[in-house]
Amino acid sequence: MFQLLMSPRAVRNMRGLIGTVSDAVRSVVAPATLVEQTKAPAVVEAPDPAGLFTADELPQLADIETAAASYDQAADQARAADRAKRKSKKLLDRLPAGQYGQWLVRRVASNRQTVDLDKVRAIFKAHGLGDVPMRDNAPSLRVERIEAAPAAEDTAVLVAA
Repeated sequence: MFQLLMSPRAVRNMRGLIGTVSDAVRSVVAPATLVEQTKAPAVVEAPDPAGLFTADELPQLADIETAAASYDQAADQARAADRAKRKSKKLLDRLPAGQYGQWLVRRVASNRQTVDLDKVRAIFKAHGLGDVPMRDNAPSLRVERIEAAPAAEDTAVLVAA
């Protein structure tokens, strides 16, 4: 019986239950602390890349809105496709290689390589070079629909930050 309670699934379920009960108690005792703990992290704005439109080169507002709506829709479809792919991969990853009906399941070596940071850190440490230098990733484009009054008809407005 004790082994059933200590299985990974049971432990995860108990952790989830304890977290839910804890949140419920906090919401009654000190609701402000629950809100403070669930605040979203602040968005850090990245600098604009080179090669952007100048104020004179801006396309028509309708073209910008169409592109933003299309980008937003494509991003939603990509997220849905990623979720479906992960769900299917859970089952397929556990199958041995072979033919299943009209589908061939196999594993192939990847040509993708990544740096072995553990070995690089060991080399840097052995030669007294300090920490391994790191750089930030490229900024991501984020497109969000907002409710705002239009500035003027069919006019794109360049807002300098």
